[in-house]
Amino acid sequence: MSKVVIIMGSKADLDWANKIVDALNGFKIDSECFIASAHKVPLECYNIIKEQEKHNPVFITIAGMSNALSGFSDAQTNCPVIACPPVGDSFAGADIYSSLRMPSGVAPMVILNPKNAALTAAKIIGLNNAEVRTEVSKFQEAQRQKLIEDNSSIRSN
Repeated sequence: MSKVVIIMGSKADLDWANKIVDALNGFKIDSECFIASAHKVPLECYNIIKEQEKHNPVFITIAGMSNALSGFSDAQTNCPVIACPPVGDSFAGADIYSSLRMPSGVAPMVILNPKNAALTAAKIIGLNNAEVRTEVSKFQEAQRQKLIEDNSSIRSN
């Protein structure tokens, strides 16, 4: 595992994907993006998954409303799949249920924040990649230091 494959349900998800790519770049992780709807072009989606699976990636899927993409992807591969559906206002946010409720034996992780999806992918890749593991540790330490500094800034006033 050394890269992340991002599959979007449509080009409308590109801004969301770019947030993930930016965060992955911070961990020095290569990524590649594809557009393939599990509803509209399932054979194309399947072919992308099977071709990319040869490289043992972490998959991140981006689909809202009716998220068949994440479950479909997870069911086709033994590689980890992270569902990162874009936050939507439609249906009072109830469209998230299509990402949360999966059939038995289909288990994509669901992470709603693009940066956290990248962090999770980095942790998975870091299990076998010392450089990425180091980048994750640096990131976590920077998060801790920021909180310590923030606390100091309000306590010294």
